[in-house]
Amino acid sequence: MVKYKYSVLTGVCLLTIGLSAPALAQAQPIRVGGLTCDTGPRVGLLVGSRQRMNCVFRSNATGRRYYYTGRINRLGLDVGVTGGGRLFWGVFAPTSHIGPGTLRGTYVGASGNASFGLGLGANVLVGGSNRTISLQPLSIEGQFGVNLALGIAGLSLR
Repeated sequence: MVKYKYSVLTGVCLLTIGLSAPALAQAQPIRVGGLTCDTGPRVGLLVGSRQRMNCVFRSNATGRRYYYTGRINRLGLDVGVTGGGRLFWGVFAPTSHIGPGTLRGTYVGASGNASFGLGLGANVLVGGSNRTISLQPLSIEGQFGVNLALGIAGLSLR
């Protein structure tokens, strides 16, 4: 079971690097801050799941905080039940001028996580304003439960 878990996580990492390469090749974005999201419980429905979240973006330039609500949908293998968790992304953009509402929009990318008790996950997402904002390089997801998920994720921030 442990060997399979590491194989899945290795596969997720390779997939996320492959999906993020085109976004990074277009321009040299700079890290503008971090996005932290608290999620609610999730039940994997074999082919996908949906989670609501409350998020805070903290700007590196000003230290200001901007609040968002969101929903993350996963499509792919998703089996199990998890309690709430926390996700963190480094936010990259072509400019450091990030204000209220700048991160609103839809993001897509690769997602994977595994847990047996305490678990970890990774999500690489690109989108936002004209697909210029990247939630990179990998989000770190902490959660409790029993779950295995691997697939495509869509994040909507409002």
